[in-house]
Amino acid sequence: MLGLLFFLVVAFTAIAAATLAILPQRSAVHNALFLVLTLFCIAVLFLSLGAEFLAAVQVLVYAGAIMVLFLFVITLLNPLQAETPDRLRSQLPFAGALGLILLVEMWLIVQSGAMAVLPATPPTMTPDANNVQQLGLALFSTYLVPFEVTSILLLVAMVGAVVLARGRILR
Repeated sequence: MLGLLFFLVVAFTAIAAATLAILPQRSAVHNALFLVLTLFCIAVLFLSLGAEFLAAVQVLVYAGAIMVLFLFVITLLNPLQAETPDRLRSQLPFAGALGLILLVEMWLIVQSGAMAVLPATPPTMTPDANNVQQLGLALFSTYLVPFEVTSILLLVAMVGAVVLARGRILR
């Protein structure tokens, strides 16, 4: 009975915080803070299910790193302040040079043959391995390519959101 009551309180808090995160607030920072509360509630639910690793990842990656990134983007864009379109124009040569250096490094790594070849079959999982070991083996053998593609997709989505927001501000 106590477990059911705990679940209901945490689930109701997560639903309420998620609802408040998508409703218009006075400041976009308030929306981000409600999203943090939602992510913490989900981490508590993971803990109650015995998935300690997922709870830790939920708090560290989503509530920590991603929300800091969102708050940084919100403050960077500052929708209440008018922006000058040529603000970043002076940094274009530096950004181009860094991009060229990155492409050369990637080409050198591919040419050197240092890239690891994925095994044809995933490594065998021993029955006494804990869930973190099993997750690590699966993530970095069987699901390595989807894992990396997802990280690139998230980066592209973030850059796209910044570009769309900047365009809306400049109009």
